Amino acid sequence: MPGFIIDLDGTMYAGTRPIPGAAEFIGRLKQEGHPFIYATNNSSKRPEQVAEHLHAVAGVEACPTEVLTSAQAAARYIADRQPGARVFVIGEDGLVHAAGEAGLIVTEERPDFVVQGIDRRFSYAKLEAAVRHIKSGAAYVLTNPDHLLPGEGGFHPGAGALAAAIRTASEAEPIVIGKPSPILLGMAVARLGLPASEAWVVGDNLRTDIAGGRAAGCRTALVLTGLATPDHADELIARSGVQPDLICRDLPELFDRSCR
Repeated sequence: MPGFIIDLDGTMYAGTRPIPGAAEFIGRLKQEGHPFIYATNNSSKRPEQVAEHLHAVAGVEACPTEVLTSAQAAARYIADRQPGARVFVIGEDGLVHAAGEAGLIVTEERPDFVVQGIDRRFSYAKLEAAVRHIKSGAAYVLTNPDHLLPGEGGFHPGAGALAAAIRTASEAEPIVIGKPSPILLGMAVARLGLPASEAWVVGDNLRTDIAGGRAAGCRTALVLTGLATPDHADELIARSGVQPDLICRDLPELFDRSCR
């Protein structure tokens, strides 16, 4: 029985708008006992907040344990390598909370790691501190490489845009956790309790969801409900060079083609 690792924005909802068929898809997975998990590059929210948003926007009853954020994955990555590590955090509540939950010590002095995600209060002082710590030997961990995020009124700079400044000034390449890195998706596969080859990574973005799924050894399904649409899916595939295993109009079609 296959399992599913499901993207959120563009797949389950578009900002504050539900995507048709998403709630039906989750209902059918639950009814037939397919394991699934929501995996998101968003590092700003706690899992509880993500689950609440799913319910409020998509009408899906979700539990925090069904959510894996890039903040959780980054904190777990660090804790697995150095339990109780000292971390300098550039990020929002979701990342600070994840660090504490993983037993890490959030500090501004002599950190072992600089961990960075989206931070809408990013400043020159934070940039300066991050570069100083990295130059002094701290490892640099990036929750996700997204340059832009969809939002009200268009697109806004993402964690990857902030990382560009830190990378340039520190001359250090970060360890990337979120999609398309296989680290986040590898943790999601472990939570499913299935071999990677029996898990479907589902999303609307070829360069993150689908490329990440392939890197993690999973099957991949592109749904034409967000960034990829029926009008230009072929063009996006040609430009990215990333070929999904399945291309589906929506999530109900995916269920019919992958679970039957």
